[in-house]
Amino acid sequence: MVTAVNDTRAAATRPAPRTRPSGWVLRSLTAAHLLAIVGQPVFAGVYLSGDFDGLRLHALGADVVFYIGIAQLIAAIVVWVRLGLAWPFAASLVVLAAETVQYLAGMEGALWLHLPLGVLTVAGIALLFVAVWRRPLARPVKPEAGDE
Repeated sequence: MVTAVNDTRAAATRPAPRTRPSGWVLRSLTAAHLLAIVGQPVFAGVYLSGDFDGLRLHALGADVVFYIGIAQLIAAIVVWVRLGLAWPFAASLVVLAAETVQYLAGMEGALWLHLPLGVLTVAGIALLFVAVWRRPLARPVKPEAGDE
């Protein structure tokens, strides 16, 4: 028979989950990704207010955001393989796919797609940032035989 005292004791003996090094790398890249993408609307605004150098900065920023996104996806694959957490990979893949479409739309001048997708991409990276920092990125703990 399992009692509340046994449950409390079993939970107290297990160490609290901690973020593993691969999780810290993913967290760092997600933070860098968020910082880089937040600059994009600023550079676009500089361009739209008449400073044509803003377009060059916006294009350079798009490259930086895209390369950080690739690095984040690789880190998410490592987290999946080492820690068994697939959701960071799935979320990073969706964000990178959206960034790719947005990048191509911007290069083609399809602002009807580029602008709203840019807003969604910034929101997606911000949500992913919150998700990876909210809880420890650790291997899920399996309940022991007596913990059921």
